[in-house]
Amino acid sequence: MIYYKHGKYLNQTNDAKFDAIYEPGTATPYSGIYHCIVCQKEITSVHTHPLPPQNHHQHPAGQPIRWQMVVWG
Repeated sequence: MIYYKHGKYLNQTNDAKFDAIYEPGTATPYSGIYHCIVCQKEITSVHTHPLPPQNHHQHPAGQPIRWQMVVWG
């Protein structure tokens, strides 16, 4: 879960870029905060740097890590 104190620094959008799901190791398309859609673990990643790999953290029953952007900066 991501928290913030000063909402005046954030803008809500319905941009489709927030709907995409990314594989581990994919080049980060937009700098921001991403979360794993399975366990909700958050990470920050910078444009063109790879998203964390499959062995970044483990899920029960071998569920794969999948990243989705939640905050775009």
